[in-house]
Amino acid sequence: MKRNHSISLLLAATLMVALPVLAQHEHHQEPAKDTTNHAMHDMRKMDHHEGMEHGGAQMTHNFSLSLPMNRNGSGTGWQPDATPMYAYMKHANKWNYMLHASIFLRYTGQNINNKNRNGSQSKFSAPNWFMGMAQRQVGKNGLLSLRGMVSLDRITDGGAGYPLLFQSGESWKGSPLVNSQHPHDLISELSVAYTQRINDKVDLTIYAGYPGEPALGPTAFMHRMSAFNNPDAVLGHHWQDATHITFGVVTAGVRYGKFKLEGSSFTGREPDENRFDFDKPKFDSYSYRLLFNPSANWALQASQAYINSPEMLSPDENVKRTTASVQHSAGLNGNNKWISSTLVWGLNNAGDHHKEHSVLLESNLQLDKWAVYGRYEWVQKSSHELDLVWYDEIPKEAFPVSLFSVGINRQLASFRNTLVQAGGQVGVYAIDKYLQPAYGKNPVSAQVYLRLTPGLMQMK
Repeated sequence: MKRNHSISLLLAATLMVALPVLAQHEHHQEPAKDTTNHAMHDMRKMDHHEGMEHGGAQMTHNFSLSLPMNRNGSGTGWQPDATPMYAYMKHANKWNYMLHASIFLRYTGQNINNKNRNGSQSKFSAPNWFMGMAQRQVGKNGLLSLRGMVSLDRITDGGAGYPLLFQSGESWKGSPLVNSQHPHDLISELSVAYTQRINDKVDLTIYAGYPGEPALGPTAFMHRMSAFNNPDAVLGHHWQDATHITFGVVTAGVRYGKFKLEGSSFTGREPDENRFDFDKPKFDSYSYRLLFNPSANWALQASQAYINSPEMLSPDENVKRTTASVQHSAGLNGNNKWISSTLVWGLNNAGDHHKEHSVLLESNLQLDKWAVYGRYEWVQKSSHELDLVWYDEIPKEAFPVSLFSVGINRQLASFRNTLVQAGGQVGVYAIDKYLQPAYGKNPVSAQVYLRLTPGLMQMK
């Protein structure tokens, strides 16, 4: 454990040094003056046949020479082609490199109007992640992609993660995590993929990750532009996109025009409490997903999975997860002005009477240096999920929880295409009357934060 901790600290220091170095050497960017409209227009005009063949002049989609890189989501998922990209980029010989990152430094208070009730706590925390990508063309129609993601959550926020009222999933010290968002693993993705282009309309892709993300759900919350300025995980995370860190996954996919069909074999068990190791791969679960981008502004997906024993504390419980989502992105008139929104539905079916739904609607309106964003969330949480089994009487098997949150964000400064932002948000909950003895009436949560993130890319 001490050896793993030393390695993690060394890796953390390396990443902190690498961020400004990559920013200093990246191409085609000007801090705080990038324009989403111009960037997306130039990406749509890019000739993907020649983009990477002449000394790696352009970067394409991770899994297609015929698609723009703006469509990249988490795993093998798609976002709208009109999605803005905040990243550092570098071209070297035949390779193209990109780095995405986000670091929040914040103070958050949960259930602040119901002191000494469940989930009432305040804490300094620092949610963070760093994702690097590298790709090169192989011959005329082959594409090799490598990707890695690192999170220092375990170091900055501890084993129990950060406070988040009514959040549930995974465990710490043998107890279920409730009213807390679990930390992500130090190594959250190490993947390799190869795509063979048959023609402009047809691609064949094979993707393998240890860890990686199977073909299930929408783009994970931290990579969605509709959640760009929101530090919090969604309450329906374990209903919608929690499989974005899976220790052992292989996905095969075929794209035909605007559609992509893919299937995965993966390890169903969610990451264990040791966030510094590599869990044992089992490949005991499977999923399938249909993706459809009807235009540059829209991305749709529907998916389903059989997940074997996802929770360590409920080893005999298997889950059939079904999701559907719609993402929309559009540039607005003016520099760095855009709007992005996402609608997600997720269902966990564990058999018997354990069928629980979740719905998410989130949006981010970016107006250059100012941003306004919000979420509406509705999720059914069982007494087991909320660890209420010790109550004398449990009148329901699932309790509906709603959260409406809104936030505002302001860019304070920029350097080397790195943005410094300040923001704050507040959330108000509507909960079932049977939860009020434990949580109080209409719980309220609030936070303030500083953030570091790469600036918007501009393609010349």
